[in-house]
Amino acid sequence: MDGSDAIDVIAQQLIRLGRIRDHTSSQIAAASHGEIETSAYGILFRLLHEGPMRSGALADALHSDASTISRQVAGLVKKGLIERQADPADGRVSVLTVTAAGREKAARIRALRNEGIGRILDTWTGDDREQLARLLRRFVDDFEAARTELLALKFAPQPPESKTTAPETVS
Repeated sequence: MDGSDAIDVIAQQLIRLGRIRDHTSSQIAAASHGEIETSAYGILFRLLHEGPMRSGALADALHSDASTISRQVAGLVKKGLIERQADPADGRVSVLTVTAAGREKAARIRALRNEGIGRILDTWTGDDREQLARLLRRFVDDFEAARTELLALKFAPQPPESKTTAPETVS
């Protein structure tokens, strides 16, 4: 397999993985009767990993729009998993922080997630798991770093196509 073939396979598998993940998330949400909105739990993990932050910073960190984050935050606040607190640097605004119930919920989610991934990788060697972890982290880090540039290239205005017209004939 040459380099371009490998890139095409990677692109196809990322699309396939995204579709499987989206479908699985929908099934989980349906089975939980709306109790679990899997995309909202990324908020919990980000806040646990990086600490309290403002809603706008959270939207940036999660590469999401402010309205989506606001809706998801409202649901997590209502469930008692996160709360708003005065920003120590500027009491006029609030930061979002994970509650004790949120930490417990995140621990349960992490355990279930890791159990599921462990089942998928059950027949893989320890070296294969470590290699996947290393390469996947590298890919995601590089993708995140290149994201802005890739978007700029994709949506950059294209120069108008030059049209060659036949010279007018004078009769």
